[in-house]
Amino acid sequence: MTSSNSIDILVVDDHPLFRQGVVNSLEMDSGFRVVGETSSGEEALALARSLMPDVVLLDVNMPGWGGIVTAEKIAMACPATVIVMLTGSDDKDKLLAALKAGARAYVLKGVSAKELAHVVRSSVAGEVYVSPSIAAEMLVSLTHGKAPDPLQELTDREREILALIGTGLTNREIGEKIFLSEKTIKHYVTNILQKLQVRSRVEAALVASRHGRVA
Repeated sequence: MTSSNSIDILVVDDHPLFRQGVVNSLEMDSGFRVVGETSSGEEALALARSLMPDVVLLDVNMPGWGGIVTAEKIAMACPATVIVMLTGSDDKDKLLAALKAGARAYVLKGVSAKELAHVVRSSVAGEVYVSPSIAAEMLVSLTHGKAPDPLQELTDREREILALIGTGLTNREIGEKIFLSEKTIKHYVTNILQKLQVRSRVEAALVASRHGRVA
């Protein structure tokens, strides 16, 4: 940082009007000093090397290198510089790619000047920040992604019978359709309910529909 303890910031965004708005809002805070601005990743790396800013505010979607590649190059060339992605993209893949590339914060455009100032300061202090809306979505998708698929426990025959249960057929009708006795079908259904940890045929059919096709 500079001798005055201000945080030196480089602003990188290919939209001049938006970039100027960010610069203006940052300069209203006496704790910040905008030392440079540019519209390209290639120039951002050159400026980061020459200016050695404390923070680079970086857009994700830019012509040329793009924000992810730029973040990676700046992180390698200037490891002491904190990278904050300021973007309109709420794409979870880009969020993960940005964090992997070395970004410490991922902020969606539309954030208030006060919130942006808070994120910049907390990032410099070593904290990691992700905009709450995309963080919540990320957690939900990760949770769902890790949920086991109960249908994997079923045999091919059990999947076939479950699919027929889903069409509303009785045990006798299912037996007639696949040439098994009603007693055998009842045994299969009992196994299916136990494996899916449900109490009724209706619940079993609901589980099957939630997890996609079963046949």
